[in-house]
Amino acid sequence: MTVVTVIVAYLLLVLAIGVFSHRLFRGSGEDYFLATRTIGPFILLMTLFGTNMTAFSLLGASGEAYHRGIGVFALMASSTAIISPVFIYLLGPRVWALGKRFGYVTQIEYFRDRWGSNALGSLLFLVLIGLLVPYLLIGVKGGGITLDQISGGLVPEWVGSLAMCVVVLTYVTLGGMRGTAWANTFQTLVFMVLGGLTFFVILRESGGLAGAMESVAQARPELLARGDLISPVKLLSYTAIPMSIGMFPHIFMHWLTAKRADSFKLAIVAYPICLVIVWVPSVLLGVIGAAQLSGLQGPAANTILVQLIGIHAPELLAGLLAAGVFAAVMSSLDSQVLAVSTMFTRDVVGHYSSGGISDKRQVLLGRLFVVGVLAVTFAVSMAANRSIFALGVWSFSGFAALTPLPFAAIFWKRSTAVGAFASVITVAVLWTWFFIQGTGQPGYTVAGLMPVVPLLGASILAMVVGSLASRPPAPEHLGRFFS
Repeated sequence: MTVVTVIVAYLLLVLAIGVFSHRLFRGSGEDYFLATRTIGPFILLMTLFGTNMTAFSLLGASGEAYHRGIGVFALMASSTAIISPVFIYLLGPRVWALGKRFGYVTQIEYFRDRWGSNALGSLLFLVLIGLLVPYLLIGVKGGGITLDQISGGLVPEWVGSLAMCVVVLTYVTLGGMRGTAWANTFQTLVFMVLGGLTFFVILRESGGLAGAMESVAQARPELLARGDLISPVKLLSYTAIPMSIGMFPHIFMHWLTAKRADSFKLAIVAYPICLVIVWVPSVLLGVIGAAQLSGLQGPAANTILVQLIGIHAPELLAGLLAAGVFAAVMSSLDSQVLAVSTMFTRDVVGHYSSGGISDKRQVLLGRLFVVGVLAVTFAVSMAANRSIFALGVWSFSGFAALTPLPFAAIFWKRSTAVGAFASVITVAVLWTWFFIQGTGQPGYTVAGLMPVVPLLGASILAMVVGSLASRPPAPEHLGRFFS
């Protein structure tokens, strides 16, 4: 019961942050959705990193390492440590500058304006929402799994998921982007600190690093070497998945919240360090757990980190460590939900309203859509039974395949709406086809490659061919974006 009490106290503390942020709310749509573009370097780093480190990075990574060993770190973390800072450097300040100049709040507003196509904006809205669904499920399922396992079954999975949804709903609707950014900062610090504490506590109770690795070497030696568990081609193709950071709607929105262009410097430098702090313990604990708790099949391995906490930590400490997992889950779910509600409010209702909508109505619609998104996600999570890692990879693959859009929009003057439209359609059709084909096949590949590789290649080809086959943009139009 102590564990549940600690988690409830943590959730109430997060709620308090959201309530306090509401006192600074200025009443405008820009303040609700972008915190009036006042986010400084440290909070920007914490929100970018925390938003990108979901249950995928804690529960998913440890669960995948349970099955496939330390090579899981090479699958995602090592390439993410390089690609994410590079993409932040190349895209972040430029997106921020354009957003500040033209008042953009979402990426769809930018792409619609850049290529002068309403149809492109509507299509992109549907595709982005579809790709975000599995990402949202990661967070909701992660919270339920954590509370169910850490309480020894005392709190059912659905109760944990519901509690997390209610807390996120409250502080997002009250504080908007400011409340989300502050809560993200607090929660990112919490899961980084408590994640490290989790690692050292379990390691100490497992006989230290040497003792734990010796146990793994005796019980599951194949987990300590790449071997046949991860093929070289698959390992290489995984490096394309972190490119998804370039098209995540919630990351794009956080770029627009920056106070100044140089606010991105800290994020570019510190992001890889933060990533190592989170991923190394997660992967190693998954491998250690395979030696201590055998027999977990498929998605059941998502619980390995929480089970290790329950075995090796006293109740009070277990509650604190579980709170760290909750922090990682919620620090992503809030930004994603806010991004979805912002796109609906601005890119659907606002864009197609004949006389526009007032700030007050924008805020109201944004809040109502947050309620709707969380309700639907919670309902779907009750029926979904997929690996958190697998859900994450499918979602990331789709977003990574759409990265030709921001790069073409910012760096290629010759790109056109036809090219962008062709790229989005290609990704939507192929992703759906691969997802259907891969259902029930945990190791699904396309000719030995992760689906993200043919998706990305086809997307680039469609953008180039579509743009070159259509009329170039008018010079006066390009002048607005390439002055």
